[in-house]
Amino acid sequence: MRAVTTSGPGGPDVLGWGEVPDPVCGPGEVLVDVAASAVNRADLMQRQGHYPVPPGASPVLGLECSGVVAEVGADVVGWSVGDEVCALLAGGGYAERVAVPATQLLPRPSGVELATAAALPEVTCTVWSNVFMLAGLRRGDVFLVHGGSSGIGTMAIQLAVRAGARVATTAGSPEKLAFCRELGAEVTIDYRQEDFVERLRAATGGHGADVVLDNMGAKYLARNVDALATGGRLVVIGLQGGTRAELDLGRLLAKRATVHATALRSRPLDGPGGKAEIVAAVRHEVWPDVERGVVRPIVDRRLPMSRAAEAHALLESSTHIGKVLLVPG
Repeated sequence: MRAVTTSGPGGPDVLGWGEVPDPVCGPGEVLVDVAASAVNRADLMQRQGHYPVPPGASPVLGLECSGVVAEVGADVVGWSVGDEVCALLAGGGYAERVAVPATQLLPRPSGVELATAAALPEVTCTVWSNVFMLAGLRRGDVFLVHGGSSGIGTMAIQLAVRAGARVATTAGSPEKLAFCRELGAEVTIDYRQEDFVERLRAATGGHGADVVLDNMGAKYLARNVDALATGGRLVVIGLQGGTRAELDLGRLLAKRATVHATALRSRPLDGPGGKAEIVAAVRHEVWPDVERGVVRPIVDRRLPMSRAAEAHALLESSTHIGKVLLVPG
């Protein structure tokens, strides 16, 4: 089969499109003929050599896909050849075919075209597991998500609005902020021109954010703590702003606040907090509203997998809104 290959760590130009060995369907797995995959920030980090592949995972990039079940392994129940699905992956999505643990499959939501469904698994699982299962966002809470026009951000806004939270977000242009308002964000902050802590305090009467979802890491740590309300929960899911920063424990204690740092890819398949539990929760809690059109995948564009380098350069430029999809052929 063909897949996106890498010639070594580096820029987008290290990506190519060529022949690789076919994946093998093991017990508890299915093989999926890929209709589309999606580009995530973690893919860029892996390409640069900063995100090691978990043991046993495919070295091919790609943390989600959609497609058609081509083969069902031993001990798999509930799935059949020909089923249209999307899937959360530990790797392997930038290819014509991928092996997937059956517990990480989701049915293609009715009303969502098959390739477009590739935009859903990573963002829904990330947002649901962190904002709701971990941070416990509730109706009436103030929710701040950084990078509201990203794939994660656009899904976080929609799910938080659906839950009855008051949503604030940061983004880097008037066009992106306008799109976030269309999705339901009430407080939109241009991080290039405004201090998000001051804007959030002003907009909430000094209350701050009950939950913050952060993709920046070190660069925003102190200010995120400042932005928290009493009893607030900060969840760090990205390190675009670095890995090391000082944490004022006195400030954290005074607010009775918590800081969580999580990653989805390295979670175990099974058990509490595992991928199977998260996927099952998303299917139960999120999928019905996706099928009703209350929550929708946001796709900026789709490109052939042979142009993966262009897709990576696009993400690095941060000029997109929502997800960038890659399709075989």
